[in-house]
Amino acid sequence: MSKQWLVVFVACLMQHAASECLMTDDRCEFWLVIEQKLTMMYGKELVYFKDGQIFTDSSLKFEPEKVITADAFMDPKLVITANGTMPGPPIEVYEGQTITVHVRNDLISDAVTVHWHGLHQVGTPWMDGVPFVTQCPILPGTEFTYKFKASPIGTFWYHSHMGTQLSSGLFGAFIIRAKVVTRDTEFVMILQDWNHFMDGDTAYFKMQYGVFENGQRVAASTSFDGGKFSMFKIHSVLVNGMGRFGVVKAPLAVFEVDPNTKYRFRVIGATNNYPLIVSIDQHTLEVVASDGYPIHPQPVNYFIINPGERYDFVIKTDQVNLNYWIRVQTLETTPTTGWAILRYRGAVNGDPDSWPRPCTITDVCYVLNCPFSYYPTSVNTICVNFDKIKSAAVNNPPGKNTEENIKEIFLNFAFPGKGDVVPGSVNGRRFQFPSVTALTEPQSVTSYCSNDKCGEEELCNCTYSISLEYNTTYQMVLLNKGAGRGWTHPIHLHGHSFYLVKMGYPEYDKVTGLFLGENTDINCTRNSTLENSFCNNASWANSSWKGNNIDGIELDYPPMKDTIIVPTGGYAVIRIRADNPGVWFMHCHIELHHVNGMALMFNESFDRHPDVPSHFPKCQNYNPSSLGLIASSLALVVGLNLLLLEASNSYYNERHKQNILKTKA
Repeated sequence: MSKQWLVVFVACLMQHAASECLMTDDRCEFWLVIEQKLTMMYGKELVYFKDGQIFTDSSLKFEPEKVITADAFMDPKLVITANGTMPGPPIEVYEGQTITVHVRNDLISDAVTVHWHGLHQVGTPWMDGVPFVTQCPILPGTEFTYKFKASPIGTFWYHSHMGTQLSSGLFGAFIIRAKVVTRDTEFVMILQDWNHFMDGDTAYFKMQYGVFENGQRVAASTSFDGGKFSMFKIHSVLVNGMGRFGVVKAPLAVFEVDPNTKYRFRVIGATNNYPLIVSIDQHTLEVVASDGYPIHPQPVNYFIINPGERYDFVIKTDQVNLNYWIRVQTLETTPTTGWAILRYRGAVNGDPDSWPRPCTITDVCYVLNCPFSYYPTSVNTICVNFDKIKSAAVNNPPGKNTEENIKEIFLNFAFPGKGDVVPGSVNGRRFQFPSVTALTEPQSVTSYCSNDKCGEEELCNCTYSISLEYNTTYQMVLLNKGAGRGWTHPIHLHGHSFYLVKMGYPEYDKVTGLFLGENTDINCTRNSTLENSFCNNASWANSSWKGNNIDGIELDYPPMKDTIIVPTGGYAVIRIRADNPGVWFMHCHIELHHVNGMALMFNESFDRHPDVPSHFPKCQNYNPSSLGLIASSLALVVGLNLLLLEASNSYYNERHKQNILKTKA
């Protein structure tokens, strides 16, 4: 049976290799095989580059497109792929179509799940792909079928949500288009930070215990404001799975364009750690969408994309018919650069010799989505923070024009603690995944947080869950303050796109751009100084601030997103209506922060959760002693029920006899 299935599977896989739906289709079906591959290998042959060409020493027919080159570093690295490629195949569909994706796990040792990042999964919360929150992990050698509606329109992506598998390469583009005929030409760019030697699990333990290089402890790299980024240096940045390291001229992603034409680029931040700054030499980028939602067009020279974010931009090809560098750099004071090529049709097939436009006092450069407020004045660059961005049309965030009670929730994403114990947490609660699926078996979760054990200046390990009432408006204040600040956090919400109504940045030196002090809009200091506070129970410093009565709140043109950067020492205010019943994860999208516990889940409209499909997989701990105790308890309950039933029957029979005697009388 299994061999027959595999034959059919491979045939179907080849048939659907393009991973694209027709506009006229009501249903679209895709297949993803999750498996491990080695970079720089073709079968059992190691490949190499010479004069920009790829070779093997084998006399066999060579198909270079089947090689995962990454940045052409010679030592093969183990990666996790979908259908043998990194990134995985793009899935391109139309709004409203029913999408079925069959996932088979052919990994040797690891389980897997697939999350459809940015899709709201209305009516299908069990298809969100978070292990032990919405489903059991897909074990090696087994299959799981995802089925959901394609919505909303925009640039999205899929990726593993299991442990540190994202950094191992398991992701791909997921594009949802409107059912409208268009002649627009589009390109997709997936950005990835790349390390030759370190896998995600190794990085996780080194994050906890220390990173050493040549016997010396490695300090975290820094950004222009003095904030921390990471102790894990990357070797290159990949664009659509390709990049360069050293002097080897490895293949790069090439985007061929006609002159005097407009092109849309859909950019996906699939990095696991670093924010990246994107530019194209000699071209202005007109950013038109973020996380799938249209914004008022913003012309800039650069934009910054954080892990989990997506940005769409449009360029006009109004330059000389040449090749131009697409530059993608880490946002560090000493950056690592990735490359791709914008090639005008007719230009030679070679590397560009272009340079970025100089930023001068009289002709400054603009950067969208800075995680800080100022660049040093010496670089002649101005930040356009995302709170300055407006939606493309008037929005009506929930609670805007009503007298309803807007409920506020303060959530501090940070690394508080004492000594060496500084876990990633939200309000001091380090997220612990349950041993069952919280969505389908909530009554079996035994690790929920207890308020009496998770105090204002305490840390606890537990399944942090907040209940949301149906159709209620919630205003969430995402902060990054107190003893655990220092890193910026891109926070992603599942099940919703939110309205960004306000951001608060810390105080900076306007000349150097360096951090001076935390934003003072939020109070963290009931029982401690700000520097020592865990900020587990924050509130507005101004007690009159509440709901719509907050200085600087944007209720007319708030942009919609599902991932937002929360600056160190600052905050972001988002708003949703709880109208999508399910259990939804919220977490930092830096992989190591999320795995370390910087996450929580919202149990939304529990009494309205849709019925789970029949035969949906279940998972649980196995403990024979507790099972024996349960069995004994069940036997006792059954015994008592039998005794009660026997007594009830005796009582009924006696009453029946008395009724018969009365009737005869």
